[in-house]
Amino acid sequence: MADSNSEKAFPVSWDQFHRDCRALTWRLAEVGPFHAIVAITRGGLVPAAIVARELGLRVIDTVCVASYDHDKQGDLKVLKGVSAEVAKLGGGTGKGLLIVDDLVDTGKTGRLVRAMMPDAHFAAIYAKPKGRPLVDTFITEVSQDTWIHFPWDTALSYQPPIRP
Repeated sequence: MADSNSEKAFPVSWDQFHRDCRALTWRLAEVGPFHAIVAITRGGLVPAAIVARELGLRVIDTVCVASYDHDKQGDLKVLKGVSAEVAKLGGGTGKGLLIVDDLVDTGKTGRLVRAMMPDAHFAAIYAKPKGRPLVDTFITEVSQDTWIHFPWDTALSYQPPIRP
């Protein structure tokens, strides 16, 4: 991860995030149908809920992977894998399952989850260049040195100008 002084801030409001999730769903509607959604926690929980509503899916599972410690990316740790019931829906390879995350960054988490469900369709709202090859569908690509500030991580406050 780049030094915080050299990173580009990309704040995303709730309204924008919801619009981006719906745009993702429009693309996914052409790819499905899907048996279930697998959200990568924690970031994938909010987009998975929106996508599930829009696609009419009621089976939602999680893969719980810890890779970030506040703002630094560290070693990956699988805290919970996909359930046996959902794995069975995907025939053991993930076929017909939809993996959802908020962001694919370096691709470390994406590679781990892809190995668990190689035939699943992987979707993310935002993608960075290093992680982009791992997702099948995404909405917005940002540069690798961009730090996305998701609405659940922010509060309204004064922001100084980019160039004072």
